[in-house]
Amino acid sequence: MHVRGAHSRRAHVPLGNSLDTSHRICRSARAYSGVDLTNWTTDMNMKKYFEGPATSLDDQIESYATSRVPATQRWPRPAILLVLTGNVTAMFWFSLGGQIGFLVGWPMFLIPIAYMVVGATLVGSLIMRIASQEGLSLPLLTRGLGFGTKGSAVASLVYAVNYVFYFIFEGSIVSHGLSEFAGIDIDSFWATIVFAIVALVALYFSWRGMHSMNVLQRFGMPIFLILFAIGMYMLASGYVLVGPGEWVATDGFSSTAMWQALSLANGQVVFQALIATDYGRFVKKDVTYRGTASLMLAELLMIVVVMVLGVFLGFTMLRHFDGTATPELSATDPGLYFAIVMGLLGVIFAIVTQVRINVMNLYSGSLALSNAWDVLSPRKLGRQWWMVALLVVGVAFYPINILQYTDKFLAVTGIMTNTWIFILLADYFICRKWLGLAPSSNIEFRDGWVRNWNPCGISAMLIGIAVGAVGVFGVYPSYYASFIAMFIGPIIYVPLTVLTRGRFYTPTDAPSSVAQPDATSTH
Repeated sequence: MHVRGAHSRRAHVPLGNSLDTSHRICRSARAYSGVDLTNWTTDMNMKKYFEGPATSLDDQIESYATSRVPATQRWPRPAILLVLTGNVTAMFWFSLGGQIGFLVGWPMFLIPIAYMVVGATLVGSLIMRIASQEGLSLPLLTRGLGFGTKGSAVASLVYAVNYVFYFIFEGSIVSHGLSEFAGIDIDSFWATIVFAIVALVALYFSWRGMHSMNVLQRFGMPIFLILFAIGMYMLASGYVLVGPGEWVATDGFSSTAMWQALSLANGQVVFQALIATDYGRFVKKDVTYRGTASLMLAELLMIVVVMVLGVFLGFTMLRHFDGTATPELSATDPGLYFAIVMGLLGVIFAIVTQVRINVMNLYSGSLALSNAWDVLSPRKLGRQWWMVALLVVGVAFYPINILQYTDKFLAVTGIMTNTWIFILLADYFICRKWLGLAPSSNIEFRDGWVRNWNPCGISAMLIGIAVGAVGVFGVYPSYYASFIAMFIGPIIYVPLTVLTRGRFYTPTDAPSSVAQPDATSTH
């Protein structure tokens, strides 16, 4: 083969002749094949925006649960937004929308929703950009941002509890639909078996992390939209539709009801930022705050649409449940009313939406538990086995009808998660960026390079949670609890860190950063 000769001959072809020849070849190819290669190339270019980079099966499964995401594994923002659509269409949003609608009616419903959108967009844009800059999950960031390695394990366990709840919540909705359609008792053995089978489907699609979830959401969204459109047609054909003019607070509007609605929304202000951050760590490092804010806002606006539909469905179906023991609870149970309206299609619809969101619950929960285990045990245990553990716990606790405890759960988790995240933000923006008590880039997370316990973060979080718990137990109105706790945490944390001059960030015997740097490239 005369390779050099071939290159030399091509090098002497005039540029104009070369381009003309290329154009003639392309035109000939299009004429011969009947395919417009220009459109084909455009389609391929569009497709890459909704897919992640190729990687090994091991990396797909482990999903950088206990390490930085390298630069070569960053995803386009549209691909990440596609994965997040599984959260957008969760049955939880139909239910929460209905609950808030029953509390405050229309148009007051828009106040807590606007608070949720603005708050979650702001918090999410901040924490997601930190995660993208560092390539670290939230549990790993917690190690360096004020809690220490073992302290982060405590926060991770709190974080994982959220996903157990949401995992059971979505599965329970499916079982309620089956109970209505097939007469299977909600708390029966067979209902638990059905819950476990559907959960195994979610486990399959979350096994390879972002890659398998991306495939599921790509094909799951059209199925969701088609089934939902069918459901709305069947609803309009068989029921009297109730519009916004009749969305009146069921117990009358009051300031107490508004604070209850705001408390429900406050639980999601931080939690939605947390969910998005688990995937936002894959965003390219050069993303701006505007970029992360646009990602959060796009997701949240879609969620608002689903919540408004939840209010519409709740008030429309409330008349159907008049005379029952718990009409409002039934009218905020999507699995139940979709099965009533659509029959078997309603059950299928519930299963599709449950799988789409529960892959995310399993994935994010496994990240939190992987961090906790990595800190507490020298033995390595893959992220995927923590998803199995979450599934087993979910099946064990399924017989409890947790839908009736949604408001209490959101109040408690709002206290814990909001306090935790506001401490992280205070550490990063005040203690590091403003006061310079520690570096604000290349945040350390490795065992041996970070203290086991940072008493500043742990103390601030425990005090914040304790003050919030006092409200939950009735010493003051519980709907104030999550708001008070999330401000008390950072108010206590910053002075403690200043007084100790940041000495609890790193151990006294930490290795030299020059001798042993974190080799993972995030650039």
